[in-house]
Amino acid sequence: MTTHMGGRQGRQRARRPQPPAQAAPARLLDAARAAASHAHCPYSKYPVGAALLTADGAIFTGGNVENASYGLTVCAERVALLSAVAAGHRRFAALAVVAGGKDLAWPCGACRQVLAEFCGPGLRVCVAPIRRLAAARTVRLGALLPRAFRL
Repeated sequence: MTTHMGGRQGRQRARRPQPPAQAAPARLLDAARAAASHAHCPYSKYPVGAALLTADGAIFTGGNVENASYGLTVCAERVALLSAVAAGHRRFAALAVVAGGKDLAWPCGACRQVLAEFCGPGLRVCVAPIRRLAAARTVRLGALLPRAFRL
């Protein structure tokens, strides 16, 4: 394959990795941050927001919803995904997750498995601290859950 570079024809160079903050659309990170402001987290005081981009461009958001019975807490990622599925969507392009801490908060194992069921290994997953979206990092779901359970 050839490409034109500087007026001369040459072999195509390998693409440089995108800066992490550009790997997921800024609007997806912004939507996730807005969703975190609606999180119900009276026990952990750790708001998480997620924004899921469908293949046709719709964005579904969710915030974590804690419960006094901790096992019944629902993560932001699953709130966003299940809202999209309930609205009839089945094809997804990207997920952004922001959390209230200073470190990156990757989806938990349960969220990874549920995402794998509906999204597949190619889903772009971008995570960022809620106050430092420029520190975002993006990976494919397949890298987070390389051997997802399947029936």
